[in-house]
Amino acid sequence: MTEKTRNDCQDAKKVGILGILGNIFLFTIKIIVALISKSQAMLADSVNSGTDILTSVMTYIGGVISSAAPDDDHNYGHEKAEYVSSLIISLVMGYLAIQTLVGGISSLIHQSSFILSSELIIVCVVTILTKFLMYLYVKKVAKKNNDILIMASGEDHRNDILITLSVLIGVLAAIYRIYWLDGIVAIGIAIRIFYSAITFFVQSYSVLMDRAMDEKGIEKIKEIIQKYEKIDHIDKITSKATGKAFVVIIKVSVDGNMTVNESHQIAGRLKADVMQLPEVYDVVVHINPL
Repeated sequence: MTEKTRNDCQDAKKVGILGILGNIFLFTIKIIVALISKSQAMLADSVNSGTDILTSVMTYIGGVISSAAPDDDHNYGHEKAEYVSSLIISLVMGYLAIQTLVGGISSLIHQSSFILSSELIIVCVVTILTKFLMYLYVKKVAKKNNDILIMASGEDHRNDILITLSVLIGVLAAIYRIYWLDGIVAIGIAIRIFYSAITFFVQSYSVLMDRAMDEKGIEKIKEIIQKYEKIDHIDKITSKATGKAFVVIIKVSVDGNMTVNESHQIAGRLKADVMQLPEVYDVVVHINPL
């Protein structure tokens, strides 16, 4: 595991711990106010925060497992644990989207009235501010290391802002008896969350299914190989994802009269050159005789 990868895993653990502590705080104040005010909207939002504790735990666990060094059972490390965690988070996002959509449609049909409460407004504002600060921190960390697990955690924080914002809009709109607005906002937010869920699911699933390197990466490798005059041609280049990086298998053909030692030296230099690419984790070079 590279130093950069190790730092990324440490960042994922920090993001997970921040999420656990922040969501426990929000769940506590929401459930207290929901029980006192008997607000179903706030009760639903407190359940959402309870679910967020689970996603934050998954972020932390993903960071812990991913930071483990390669071993006899996992020769290429444990980085895919991040993608397992992000896949689970995407499923949780999808569940929240469906629940929000159902709630929005129900609100739109029945246009249930809201009981205005200063405590409800305060909790909504505190939640939005807390989640916004958490989102800014996670976004900054994700931008630094381009980690899918951290990005999924940040997207989850942003979704929470939108969900709580819909609750706040519904409460404030009740002052003017505009009960249908809450349903419209909730439906729009549900669609946005579902889009995020699908995006992270597809990204995670593709890596877990051993996605190959894209054409741009393959072209970089071909350009490196073409600099070797003693390599006659490229037979095949294959790859598989280990996480954010790839294991690359290169098959090339050289003069059949070349000595084993000389062909071995070419393979060694080629591997070292390809390993310089940031998206490459390991390289296997196979030499074929013409």
